[in-house]
Amino acid sequence: MSARKELFNSAKKELFNSAKKDRREEEESSEEWISSTKKEAYGAMEHELSKLLETSPPSKAEFWKKELDGFKHLFMRFLRTKTAVDWKKIDLLSEGIVTPYNELNHAADSEIQNLLNKLVVVKLNGGLGTSMGCKGPKSVISVRNDLTFLDLTMQQIQYLNRTYNVNVPLVLMNSFNTDDDTLKLLKKYANVRVEVHSFCQSRYPRINKESLMPVSKDLQNGDLDAWYPPGHGNFYEAFNNSGLLDKFINAGKKYIFLSNIDNLGATVDLNILNYIHTDPKHPEFVMEVTDKTRADVKGGTLVLYEGRLMLLEIAQVPKDYVDEFKSVNKFRIFNTNNIWADLNAIKRVVEKKELEMEVIVNPKHLDRGIDVIQLETAAGAAIKNFKGACGINVPRSRFLPVKKTSDLLLLMSNLYDIDNGILSLSSLRSFPTTPLIKLGSSFDKVNEFMKRFQGIPDLLELDHLTVSGDVWFGKDVVLKGTVIIIANHGDRIDIPPGTLLENKIVSGNLRILDH
Repeated sequence: MSARKELFNSAKKELFNSAKKDRREEEESSEEWISSTKKEAYGAMEHELSKLLETSPPSKAEFWKKELDGFKHLFMRFLRTKTAVDWKKIDLLSEGIVTPYNELNHAADSEIQNLLNKLVVVKLNGGLGTSMGCKGPKSVISVRNDLTFLDLTMQQIQYLNRTYNVNVPLVLMNSFNTDDDTLKLLKKYANVRVEVHSFCQSRYPRINKESLMPVSKDLQNGDLDAWYPPGHGNFYEAFNNSGLLDKFINAGKKYIFLSNIDNLGATVDLNILNYIHTDPKHPEFVMEVTDKTRADVKGGTLVLYEGRLMLLEIAQVPKDYVDEFKSVNKFRIFNTNNIWADLNAIKRVVEKKELEMEVIVNPKHLDRGIDVIQLETAAGAAIKNFKGACGINVPRSRFLPVKKTSDLLLLMSNLYDIDNGILSLSSLRSFPTTPLIKLGSSFDKVNEFMKRFQGIPDLLELDHLTVSGDVWFGKDVVLKGTVIIIANHGDRIDIPPGTLLENKIVSGNLRILDH
């Protein structure tokens, strides 16, 4: 029995080792195949880009070579790296990496002028208003009293320049979608006390999802649908290539404050500017983060990954861990995309090619029926490439983005006061939080949204508003507490002028019920 058992165990061990060897060989073969196909894909892409470059007019050849070289580098990183992170290597932030805003020192009055004269304000202005039914740059959507995002931004900076007798310049990073329209618009600000500069971020080719080859075959056919702006992570290289980075360094500027133009809470903060100037750690990069609510679960968050500070976006999270990523308890903060950085440090990381931002794969479906992917990067992902990088946990009031008409409704209402382009929550509101607003698809487009309100309702005491279906509001409507208005298919609801709705449900037949 003992000999038979020993023979059986020996055979079992041999079988196990053989299976292990087969599996290892299979993995090696698989890795080798993936590696070889990636090399083939990169080689094919190089060939296609060379052919594409040949179609450039001679006057634009140098421009397109630089653009396509930048894209080629991004494509190589896409092939080389995994899109998802290794979840086991993620650690929560250790103490001291994120500083609460209320622990910052106030800037001394005698230092404010000096600080502001070292600052450049940059606004990301590459987005179109198409998701809200608008043509042209999103920055020209009217937000309040017929003032656009660009108007309010200009007012904010002019106020700084006049109040402190300084010269804080404004820089707009446009995309090829917004550049021409923005340059025309800037002419109307000729008498505003703001030195304005603009530059255009890169233009990269969309990739056919199946073949991984560029959709565009000709640089002169004007097919804008075949191209895309590669996300705001492109800022650092495009800013350097524009010549503006050197220009500002030579003029004695030291810091930039970068934010989205549709975030009206992203104003110049003297305490944060004072912090980056005086902190002994000399942080080269500071990201403003704020506390997550259930409305922000998809926002990128700061983590430690393999011991380095990293911005983790939902697109990088393995599917099995998405719910954990969305947890308000585990990941309590998210990135506002308000970023402060040292100009000389930006120059160093760009020139030494030290930027290692994670590639975000953004799938799109073109009207011509092709599925494509766009390779993008996020500005905040550069945090790991700067010395002393850290976060500041700022009040929610510094994050007021307008992505949907529900956001627009909040900013247009009496919830906010406006002074010199700066919006602040009304002192008449009893709570420091803003209401949760959900508007149905009838309100998606700005034109439709505006038609449905004869006047913007009083929202001072509103907690929650849900509107669905064909609903129209008269003037001087007051909404308080929780209000739900639902028009059934084929029905229309008109809220009469002067109506007060407090904790009510309004249904298709205009029955008003306590809620």
